[in-house]
Amino acid sequence: MDNSTQESHPRHENVVTYDSSYPIYSMAICAANRRQIAVGSFIEELNNRVDILSFSEDSSSLKPIPSLSFDHPYPPTKLMFHPSPSAPTNLLASSGDFLRLWEVKDSSIECVSTLNNSKTSEYSAPLTSFDWNEVEPRRIGTSSIDTTCTIWDIEKGVAETQLIAHDKEVYDIAWGEAGVFASVSADGSVRIFDLRDKEHSTIIYESPMPDTPLLRLAWNKQDLRYMATILMDSNKIVILDIRSPTMPVAELERHNASVNAISWAPQSCRHICSAGDDGQALLWELPTVAGPNGIDPMLMYSSGVEINQLQWSAAQPDWIAIAFGNKMQMLKIYELSKDLKLPFLAAKEAVCVSDCKIYGITAFFLQFR
Repeated sequence: MDNSTQESHPRHENVVTYDSSYPIYSMAICAANRRQIAVGSFIEELNNRVDILSFSEDSSSLKPIPSLSFDHPYPPTKLMFHPSPSAPTNLLASSGDFLRLWEVKDSSIECVSTLNNSKTSEYSAPLTSFDWNEVEPRRIGTSSIDTTCTIWDIEKGVAETQLIAHDKEVYDIAWGEAGVFASVSADGSVRIFDLRDKEHSTIIYESPMPDTPLLRLAWNKQDLRYMATILMDSNKIVILDIRSPTMPVAELERHNASVNAISWAPQSCRHICSAGDDGQALLWELPTVAGPNGIDPMLMYSSGVEINQLQWSAAQPDWIAIAFGNKMQMLKIYELSKDLKLPFLAAKEAVCVSDCKIYGITAFFLQFR
């Protein structure tokens, strides 16, 4: 599949759009080369694709780099570049049937490692997600539908440990401190694990409705006391304080349909962005004390159709990336301390323009069953 002729069609300098020939789901922004953005296809068959795009703020463009596009078995459930800007090699990780590491060079890309979390078979249970440890970049943690989380030492190419993390499928994983990670599952719980005590975990939240899966987890890297999660088929973002288990400190409920993605601001401990089936990306500023009527978003952006993915990378803190249908957009928000935040609108001025359903995030996990 050749996307060499495709490029962005920006509306203005604050919105940069890339049109793909396939539905886009996974995205990653490179820390070492901020001009590089990886996007992965969501095609319900074996043959999928990952493209590396070149992003230019000056020309407001997103253009594919043909020599850095490659085939990927099954849809990549997540993409991440090496978290360190000073990494000796530019590595891209992908999850799907296996955890794979790709070395991105100037004019080529090569798969340098394929890691299988199954100890008894050449086949691996599908991986729903993974997270790269920023403090110890040799570690990547993966989550799987087989109820396990596996911690990989990617320098040695071996599994450091594998834990039965939940009673049902594990849908997401996030690192906090160097040896501490959390996960969410179809069993409806958020659990925290410490690699110094692998036999025990702490449940800090459970779905208020029995058997309601938790789909996504985001740990606030600017303040590790806080994390956020979302429930399946829910318009709610749940904000948790790990010091006060079981009771959320806030619940954000201004989406008009299911929430699909969340991301904390990389430069602020009080801001989080969410996106969902209502076509809205909402930017929230968490108050010290929530009012009696809940919390309203400070800004919103409407895509017109369901937003399936959202990335807010430390490599590009002034830009938020979203994916919907065959499009990927970069949205400039400037600094949160400034008044000018186009293309986002003040929440009170914005309206939801669509309830269009393309495909739900849960289909991503059900495709392998």
